Amino acid sequence: MHIAPADPNTADIARLLEGHLAEAENQDCSHAFGAARLSQDDIDFFAARDENGTLMGIAALKTLTPDHGEIKSVRTDDAFLRRGVSRALMAHITHHARSLGMTRLSLETHSTPAYAAARGLYEHLGYDYCDAFGAYGDDPLSVYMTKTI
Repeated sequence: MHIAPADPNTADIARLLEGHLAEAENQDCSHAFGAARLSQDDIDFFAARDENGTLMGIAALKTLTPDHGEIKSVRTDDAFLRRGVSRALMAHITHHARSLGMTRLSLETHSTPAYAAARGLYEHLGYDYCDAFGAYGDDPLSVYMTKTI
């Protein structure tokens, strides 16, 4: 697996993002970012690809403050589920955030059953539940997690 900066407007990434946004909409979750938002200057966007260049997954880091980042849009392509792609992307984002001088990462995910596996991964990676951060407010479909890095 190779993880590198990527353009969220690339055709295969755009297709994965469309599925990500459709699933989020189906779950009444409104905080997912599309390609246009993931292309903005406060976002570092990454793609994981296999040795043949096939897209395995995506993730992004949004800069909230110089020492605080937000994990956004972690998504593994269905063909690569349960192969450690999201875990590798989270490790890459953490390393990248540290290289930028960040000392804390936070994320918003969903309280719905469809996101139980994601919450389990974040818990396993040492993220703790916390109050809403940044521009988020109380939302019964959202849960917030944070970690000192």
